[in-house]
Amino acid sequence: MGKGDKKTKRGKIYRGTFGKRRPRIKKKPSVESQINVGNKATPK
Repeated sequence: MGKGDKKTKRGKIYRGTFGKRRPRIKKKPSVESQINVGNKATPK
């Protein structure tokens, strides 16, 4: 149980791998895309 252990979180961090114990963090959608920055309103 340490850096050399493939199954522990510490071992995953040490090796730079991902899995059940260390899942990849999913990116949240940016604020700009949610409020449509840069998209000008179309005139009626």
